[in-house]
Parts: sequence; structure tokens; C-alpha cells
Amino acid sequence: MRVFCDFDGTIAKLDVTDYVLSQLADPKWEVLEEGWLAGRMTAAACMRAQVELIGGSDADLDAVLDAVELDDGFADFVAWCRRRQLDLTIVSDGVDYFIRRVLKRHGLDGLSVVSNRLAGREMRRHLEQPWARAGCAAGSGVCKCEVLRPSGATPAGPAVFIGDGRSDFCASARADILFAKSKLAEYAAARGQAFHPFSDFHDVLAQLAGMAGGIGAVAV
Repeated sequence: MRVFCDFDGTIAKLDVTDYVLSQLADPKWEVLEEGWLAGRMTAAACMRAQVELIGGSDADLDAVLDAVELDDGFADFVAWCRRRQLDLTIVSDGVDYFIRRVLKRHGLDGLSVVSNRLAGREMRRHLEQPWARAGCAAGSGVCKCEVLRPSGATPAGPAVFIGDGRSDFCASARADILFAKSKLAEYAAARGQAFHPFSDFHDVLAQLAGMAGGIGAVAV
């Protein structure tokens, strides 16, 4: 079994990139956000432009990130995966530095993270997007469906995906077991895709642990 988790709004209780932007960026970031929501630019292009608007020193950035809290039960979920030697990967259209800083503060450094990369230096930051893919349905800097694609000739076991938002739509189609809330749950329901609704990682852990006892996906 391979387990993939979104970060913003799923592991973290809020969208960390939006939170950083609200605290440290030129207000023009909101105009860019409106342009993306209106379909005038891709999510990837929007995020590149927004990150360039982030001001403040490295210490300022760290202080903002250190206020971010994780979803209830995520630490227990990580421990459960580690005990069972399950591959656990965070797949996020967020920013690697933001994610790793938050995880480290909560004693969860060392997890595998696939995301956009923060580059440059304070006041001159920019975003690198090595996981972008031309033609990605989500138009994101990280093509999550490509990350979920099995590699090699040996079957890797079922793919579990846990998410909540628009950047998770393409990945959900590749998941064998889907946990969804918020916009992702609405999207899966509209497509008639079976999924497990959840509120926090206590729910995810209980349902995954219970599958051996015959718990199946909820068709909504």
C-alpha cells in the first residue's frame, strides 16, 4: 500500500501558502488569486507570481510558519504508517520550505515531500516547479496524478490518497482508496466516485485500520 496526502487544508489546518501571503506579501497577491479563480491564468503561473511578492526576512517567514498547526491525529497517523512500514508521501501544490518547516516544528521531519521548491533569498524569492507537467488537468505546479502513477514493472499495491481541494482532483482518479473532504468530496460525489469522508486524521486512521475487518468505501 502506498499512502499519499495533500498538505494545505488536509495535514495543515489552513492553506499555508495563502497564510504566508496574507502576512508577508504585497496585496497584489489577491488580484492574482482572483485571476486564477476566474480562469485567466493557471494555478502554476499564479503561484509563481505570488511567491515573488513575498517580503520579509527569513526570520519573519519562519515566525509566520511557526504559527501553523497540524490536523488533529496526523502525528498518530504517521506513527501508524511507520509501524506498518507503509510508504507515506506528502504530495502538495504548496512550497517545500513551508511544509518542511511546519513538519519539523511538530517533530515530523523526515517525511517524503513532493512539492514546489522555494528558491532565491529573502526579498528576492521565487518558485521552481519541477513536478509541473504540460497538459495537467489541474494546471498546477505539481501534477499529483503523475506522482501517483506506479513506476516499474512490480505492482506497488493500492494507492491511498487523502485530500481536500482543487489541486487534488486529478490525483483522485488514480487513487484506489480515496479519502476526501470539502471541495474534493464534492468533486468525487459529482463524478459518482466512491470515497471515504473524513474530518481529521483520527477518522482516516480508524477507517484504514478497519478495512481489514471489511469496511469499504462510501459511495456517495
